Amino acid sequence: MRHPPRSVISAVAGAVALVSSAVLPVVSAQGATPVCTVEYAVTSQWDGGFQGSVKITDNQAAVSGWQLAFDFADGQKVTQGWNAKWSQSGTTVTAANESWNGTLAAGSSITVGFVGSSSATNTAPTVFRLNGTTCNGAPEQTPPPTTPPPSDGSAPALHVSGTKLVDADGRTRRLLGVNRSGGEFMCVQGRGIWDGPVDDATIEAIADWKANAVRIPLNEECWLGLSNVKPEYGGAGYISAVKDLVARVEAHGMTPVLDLHWTYGQYTGNSAGCSDVHATCQKPMPDKQYSPAFWASVAGTFKDDPAAVFDLFNEPYPDRATSSATDAWKCWRDGGTCPGISYPVAGMQDLVNAVRGAGAKNVVMAGGLAYSNDLSQWLTYKPTDPAGNLAAAWHVYNFNSCSNESCWNSTLAPVAAQVPLVAGETGENTCSHGFVDQVMKWFDDRDLSYLGWTWNTWDCSSGPSLISNYDGTPTAYGTGLRDHLRALNP
Repeated sequence: MRHPPRSVISAVAGAVALVSSAVLPVVSAQGATPVCTVEYAVTSQWDGGFQGSVKITDNQAAVSGWQLAFDFADGQKVTQGWNAKWSQSGTTVTAANESWNGTLAAGSSITVGFVGSSSATNTAPTVFRLNGTTCNGAPEQTPPPTTPPPSDGSAPALHVSGTKLVDADGRTRRLLGVNRSGGEFMCVQGRGIWDGPVDDATIEAIADWKANAVRIPLNEECWLGLSNVKPEYGGAGYISAVKDLVARVEAHGMTPVLDLHWTYGQYTGNSAGCSDVHATCQKPMPDKQYSPAFWASVAGTFKDDPAAVFDLFNEPYPDRATSSATDAWKCWRDGGTCPGISYPVAGMQDLVNAVRGAGAKNVVMAGGLAYSNDLSQWLTYKPTDPAGNLAAAWHVYNFNSCSNESCWNSTLAPVAAQVPLVAGETGENTCSHGFVDQVMKWFDDRDLSYLGWTWNTWDCSSGPSLISNYDGTPTAYGTGLRDHLRALNP
């Protein structure tokens, strides 16, 4: 969904230092050849500081655009660096390629360096991740090391059974609730992490509407802590904030739906939301460079929390980049080089593979074309899910093409007859709820799921917004959803 106008702020870190000294012991690979090898060395050390050298070797397929992440154990801080854009969030350090050294050919190496501050103890990092893949044959780990948020048991573990989402006892769980926007744009604009409060009182207000699900849009560059995001709003701090919100949502018995909303990749074609390469707007498809790494990390973080649901990509629109429906659907599923899209694309299959490769069996949702409003060929091109926990996602507003019962009967009903169907976003720009009432009735008649956009205090004609105050005071539009949810669960 579109958002109220916001200014975009980008921050890029990078500096040059010149220091040299003797090389200390190196952390390097052992055993079979891994995908990548990293050699870390402290080349000089003095009271309160040190110089480090990091050699990165790509042992397999060529990499176009790279990012290396590792974690310090003793409070060390990178103060300046060279040959890479250096940034740090908490204990996690990230080195991203410069414009001139973004390609790593198979078998090639690059050496980057930095100056850091340290205490008397300066333990060398042992786990290095290149574009989300662990190097040196070390045990797999996603950046940064995290513990899945505890659930008090009130939010049920979910899985797919036929056309329904069910809990561990086999009872159907319709996802009926709201979106909580903010995590997709505030961080990349340098203004915080959430738009408005997300404390327990606010989450309790959502639950008081009798909602049982909250969709949480996210930003991949903020989650991964890339250098254009302010350190205080990215990486470990961002992940911690998301985990805290998930825990609060679950503590109130509601299902958290984690949604990849804004992504990397420069697109200036038809219906472009921005010309920025960074994750500052909705792009037509996820990017191959960072989106799989994002999902590998998110899945690794929440794989032991089966209450969490993963929405793979907010609103694909490769159909706006090409006039061929076949090309658009192939791009949607398979990614790669897509007509009209200048950056390498990650398809839905790539994202499913990233989630399952991280060991997560959580329910995953995939939205179709036309900003998730077109599911006409979803069944033909649906990705393969080895866990059998795939659901279809659909978005609908009064201004969309598929916004009437005739279209719903012809394109949605066949999908809902084979897999769970979730309207991850529904709303209208009329500051009323006549259209949403129609959507909810159609979905209620078929025991399907829907979530209103959005639990934010914006102008309901530009958001649209469900509330005028975070205590749960509804707008005229939000009154329709609130009263309906309360009627379903008095």
